[in-house]
Amino acid sequence: MRIFVTGASGFVGSAVVNELISAGHEVLGLARSDASAAALIAAGAEVHRGSLEDIDSLKRGAAEADGVIHTAFNHDFSRFAQNCEDDRRVIEALGSVLAGSDRPLIVTSGTGLDVPPGHAATEEDPHLPASVVPRAASEEGADAALAAGANVSVVRLPQVHNTIRQGLVSYTIAIAREKQQAAYVGDGSNRWSAVHLLDAARVYRLAIEKAQRGAKYHAIAEEGVANRDIAEVVGRQLKVPVVSIAAEKAAAYFGWLAAFAARDMPASSALTRKRLGWQPVGPGLLADLERLQLATG
Repeated sequence: MRIFVTGASGFVGSAVVNELISAGHEVLGLARSDASAAALIAAGAEVHRGSLEDIDSLKRGAAEADGVIHTAFNHDFSRFAQNCEDDRRVIEALGSVLAGSDRPLIVTSGTGLDVPPGHAATEEDPHLPASVVPRAASEEGADAALAAGANVSVVRLPQVHNTIRQGLVSYTIAIAREKQQAAYVGDGSNRWSAVHLLDAARVYRLAIEKAQRGAKYHAIAEEGVANRDIAEVVGRQLKVPVVSIAAEKAAAYFGWLAAFAARDMPASSALTRKRLGWQPVGPGLLADLERLQLATG
């Protein structure tokens, strides 16, 4: 297949590009800068110049492909809600090009669903409205594109990690370094699901090859890693104290991350493993954190 990939030079997208090319697919990667274009060429991909803000460039890229994988997202959390709405617009634009055909569109979302306590979110759990969880705008955009006749499926990501980046954990590391203590909220038993970067990339490849209209996939290797365990590894690596903080003090310590710091966000991938024949093989989140060189000296 000839596959158009947005975010093709990003953390997740670059791994997806390598996975697709290794499997024999041709990749047309979106690039807004010369540096991104050079990285794509080095990986063996073809370059499509454009950006998320240039909707016409996105439509042209989709029109030239047998399928689309959309991994790009603006991670400026100071304008998170607006970025989510922008993503909805991008998804609907990509879907409009593919509507009426079997050409697949794979959309990226997250696994941070509000579910009953102790329940790991599944692929069949519906997303909440974007008015409640802003990131759901991506899935609402996917729903709209599906209703308009596009062959859309969704990959929900947890904390995607390697030894370079670790999703939201990367921000907790930065805060711990700044505050000179690694904190968790309450007893720290709340969990975040996780997956190694290369395992996540394989889910995207399998999803676009499967091209199952309306499917939801969870790229989850670990259903839930306790925040206390994460903080203990970070504290040990940074050589700073590990402390519990009360929920009412979370905002003062975590800033914008406080909205996630105390949330219990476990998720299951049982259906994804069955539907795609996917088995994660990469190291776990704590193992990758143990391999980091974080000490402040």
